[in-house]
Amino acid sequence: MTSELPEYYFRVRENGAAVFRIDTANRQRRIEMDQIAVANIRNGDIKPQGDRELSDDDIKHIRAWMKERTALLARRDMDDIHRAIDHLNLTTQWVQSKASDEQLEEVTDALLLAMHDLRSTLVRKKSSRLP
Repeated sequence: MTSELPEYYFRVRENGAAVFRIDTANRQRRIEMDQIAVANIRNGDIKPQGDRELSDDDIKHIRAWMKERTALLARRDMDDIHRAIDHLNLTTQWVQSKASDEQLEEVTDALLLAMHDLRSTLVRKKSSRLP
């Protein structure tokens, strides 16, 4: 662990983060975390904690974190989709080579409905992108 701590700490929440200012400049050299705001990446809101006023520097750091977090989540979404493609391929191989009749009976309808829904949505979205 480095001796240099960041000025801000972001405790990730579902829609963003609770934002803390880190302070080690006290007599005991203890790490103190003072919550200064809540950031919502879905709607871009930054709400100060209590009656606190955020400095321009606070807002700049929070907005930078929000931008980085949004990009990270977008990369993760694409990674999840690529993994889903792999899982579909692995599922096809399982159906073809390993699945028992009982296992197929358990999953066939759910898989067919999910694949039909996905196919319909993909076709509709693709047709809306055509010139």
